Amino acid sequence: MGADVMPKDLDIDSATLKEIYRQMSRIHEVDKAIQAGLSSGKFQFTYWPMTGQEAIPASIAPLITSDDYMVTIYRGIHDQVAKGVPLKGLFAEALGRENGVNKGKGGSPHISDPASGSMLTTAIVGAGTPIANGLALASKMRGSKAVTIVNFGDGATSIGAVHEAMNLAGVWKLPVIFLCQNNQMGEYTTIPEYTASKDFASRAAGYGFKGVKLDGNDPVAFHNGMKSVIDEVRAGNGPIFVEAVTMRLGLHAGVGFTNHLSKEDLAAAKAAWPVPCTRALLLERGICTEEELAAIDSAAKTEVQEAVAFALESAITGTDEMLLDVYGDPRVVPKRGQREKRAAEAPHTGETREMAMFEAVQDAQELALRLDDQVFFLGEDIGEPAGGVFKCFKGMQTKWGERIRPTPIAEQAIIGAATGAALVGMRPVAEIMFCDFVGVCLDQIMNHAAKQRYMSGGATTVPMTIRTIAGGDIGGFGEQHSQSTEATLLHYPGLKIVYPSTPTEAKGLLLSCIFDEDPCIQFESMMLTYATREEVPLGDYRIPLGVAKVKREGSDVSLITYGWQVMHCLAAAEELAKEGISAEVLDLRTLMPLDYDRILTSVEKTGRALVVHAATEFCGLGAEIASTINEAMFHKLKAPASRFGAAYAPIAYSKTIETAQIPHAGSIAARVRELVK
Repeated sequence: MGADVMPKDLDIDSATLKEIYRQMSRIHEVDKAIQAGLSSGKFQFTYWPMTGQEAIPASIAPLITSDDYMVTIYRGIHDQVAKGVPLKGLFAEALGRENGVNKGKGGSPHISDPASGSMLTTAIVGAGTPIANGLALASKMRGSKAVTIVNFGDGATSIGAVHEAMNLAGVWKLPVIFLCQNNQMGEYTTIPEYTASKDFASRAAGYGFKGVKLDGNDPVAFHNGMKSVIDEVRAGNGPIFVEAVTMRLGLHAGVGFTNHLSKEDLAAAKAAWPVPCTRALLLERGICTEEELAAIDSAAKTEVQEAVAFALESAITGTDEMLLDVYGDPRVVPKRGQREKRAAEAPHTGETREMAMFEAVQDAQELALRLDDQVFFLGEDIGEPAGGVFKCFKGMQTKWGERIRPTPIAEQAIIGAATGAALVGMRPVAEIMFCDFVGVCLDQIMNHAAKQRYMSGGATTVPMTIRTIAGGDIGGFGEQHSQSTEATLLHYPGLKIVYPSTPTEAKGLLLSCIFDEDPCIQFESMMLTYATREEVPLGDYRIPLGVAKVKREGSDVSLITYGWQVMHCLAAAEELAKEGISAEVLDLRTLMPLDYDRILTSVEKTGRALVVHAATEFCGLGAEIASTINEAMFHKLKAPASRFGAAYAPIAYSKTIETAQIPHAGSIAARVRELVK
């Protein structure tokens, strides 16, 4: 690599090479300004220098437009500059200022600028690749010719998300370019120490598509190579993996030249640095004079100086933004003393049909597809002939074609694709077969789907829905298919979570989730999927999120519950009524947003409360609700509010043990008797 391997006969338009250098100069000035600001103490933020990698995005910039999507990583500030993110907004964002491109709420590792096509920056190594698939999928489904380029370092090639993403992209022939900026260093570890692979480009063949290896320090060769790649992907021929070989001259994080190379190797790397090499080439070939290059450099320096001045003059993002952009509606955020009043659904007076829960779910899905052409479904085995493991998609692929998309067994790829498609306005609904499996894709849910609205300062939203099954109380499924994992997910601001107890609610809540602007998760109980049947409203029937419902009136104790525990609480209430104890059963239906108004209203009437759920009692939602009741109503309670959940043990394979460790009608009634003594 380096100047000595530049082609003797330039196969590039002079104006294009000049434009590439202009972008490189801008990137270099940004790099210098940040390092100077950090060194002087003027700036305070973490910086991962891309020094030495400037030619890669600069050479791509003339080949793409703002209609093409880009995903990059925390080291990708050079990608941001070349893609067209405004420098004033970029610097203000890095400094946490309110005039930042994302209101100072994401910072340099989380830039999102839809206007330029820079859709997402992730601070999680390799995690952007599944999301890039979703952007590319949206382009393909809409018939657009846009390409998506996802940038990541060589270190990310060890991450499972990259492999899941490449496999899915190959299967679906997505218009996505996996651009590995191989700077020969995975953070602090050199390539021979973390992989036995001779290169990375050859891995693409294993996923059924092309991989190419290009010199990322040679702007001419790299530009021409990328032109062929982009043209091929734009033509609809599927994904391509590009290994751009370069050298990171900076530290993993901080200011200064790298300390991972020997003195001789560092000198050689500096000699191959594309910024001075390209400048020298323009002079050597007579494309530019020294005066013209000086003018380019001066313009870049002035642009950066103005951006820095703008950023420093901008106000620091204040605490008034703390709870904004968590959700589209700030009233959803739970706060101490909050008692948001939300209207219940209107009584349904139209036509109904008897359905089981799985049929009600399918009815909602069919209706959503008819109502909005941006709705689509993805998940394992949802196509024909299976029609979904729980038969919620029976016959739908034949009817709806590519809007029903069976996937590989790859939960990170599934949720990432849903997130990416949602970023550009589609409404994907992803099925994760069992809620135990959210652990496999938790990064995509908690670090990306949940946080993207907030990190982007509202510039992007993620209107996606996840459907998942809780398999408990069946027996024989054991520890890895029987958990109820809602408490885990409730710890991640940005998610909305619903947990229906009837077929009607499964339909009404699912439709509300699909057409909500925030990421939603619907838990469905396997034991209710087929066993429970009732008359379900036909047509566009929705239950508003954040609205609980009294399923049985009572005066002595409030049983606050959700999911299949509603059935057990109702049975317990029947048993208690024979003893003269009047139990009110309140079905939460939505766990986030939580209906504290109806919770407190019920307990104000009864003076006692027991929160019941199938999830582990320790650190479960019941603890939060009981604590809130005790704080808010301490002097009005006849007994302290309590909670009742599963024993602190993995769910047993033995039906006998499982029945004993999860609340049931008899054990719930026994706990109530203790409360009313």
